[in-house]
Amino acid sequence: MSKTYSSADHAYREVKERILTGVLPGGELISEGEVASDLGMSRTPVREAFLRLETEGWMRLYPKRGALVVPIPVAEAEHVAHARYVVEVAAVRAVAVHDRTTLIAALRASLDRQRADAESGDRERFALEDTDFHRTYVVAADNPLLAGFYDSLRERQRRMNSLALHRGATDMAAIIDQHAGLADLIEAGDADGFATALVAHLSTVHRLSLSGL
Repeated sequence: MSKTYSSADHAYREVKERILTGVLPGGELISEGEVASDLGMSRTPVREAFLRLETEGWMRLYPKRGALVVPIPVAEAEHVAHARYVVEVAAVRAVAVHDRTTLIAALRASLDRQRADAESGDRERFALEDTDFHRTYVVAADNPLLAGFYDSLRERQRRMNSLALHRGATDMAAIIDQHAGLADLIEAGDADGFATALVAHLSTVHRLSLSGL
């Protein structure tokens, strides 16, 4: 692996992580020079990283002006939430007919970690744990196609979760209470109740109006 490629890969991962965590918010214009100086490298690998991020839809490049961090479109946020609803409800309906002892233990352990993150004020760890909480019962459905599709949404989920937390109006304690309610419904095998609670959860956390659900 060449040094240029290694530096470009490092720049790509670092800038993308800052976008996903909201350190670089949507709508912000940044320059190759600023990022290169911050990361202690030349502009060339940063330029390569920016081109890759533009291809993936995270940035929009403007020659001689810089790179715009693309905001999360409202339509995309709604599409992600709708897709999550379909997959998560299908997963819970599947697990409802099987023993859920191991799954519930995993969800309770996740809730404990969420409480620890909330207590320490670590919003980024909380955002990751939030994403993993939901993924836990999707994976438990033992359908690799559902799990694979769900994982394809992971980065967008992380960014949406981070945005919700950085807005300041989202209370981690309230999210934990909602997660605990979802876990209770899964434990009870109440897939219909879970579906209703999930719509309320996604709507309030991400400030969306999920019509048709």
